Amino acid sequence: MKALFDSNVALTGRVLDLRTERQNVVMSNLANIKTPQYKPLDLKWEEDLQAALGRDAKGKLTATQEQHLPAVFNAKTFNGDWTKAFRPHMVKGDDSVDLDKEMAKMAKNSMMYNALVTVVKTQFEGLKTAIMEGAK
Repeated sequence: MKALFDSNVALTGRVLDLRTERQNVVMSNLANIKTPQYKPLDLKWEEDLQAALGRDAKGKLTATQEQHLPAVFNAKTFNGDWTKAFRPHMVKGDDSVDLDKEMAKMAKNSMMYNALVTVVKTQFEGLKTAIMEGAK
């Protein structure tokens, strides 16, 4: 349980940090909407994170042989090395800042952040319930 909890907290914490960074980048783009020659930035990290965790683009574990069955995340084989292979990077846009695109990015990012916070909150509530029930 300890290994699963530690790696899960570290991973979700990092994803929440990256979502916050992306929100800051989008807000910076919006703040510079009237700046001449300004090109919007974006923080790219989802695909790199999937690759660092050893998953394909669909979010499933990568099968290296045809005999592999679909697998579930195994906390025993997960280690902290994914942080070394994972590097978020800024990408500069080709056009000027588009208010609608930036607002859509902001809304999507906010929803993803809030969904992850809800999942983490639910996990901690479940852990609290298990502790309280075990104490009886």
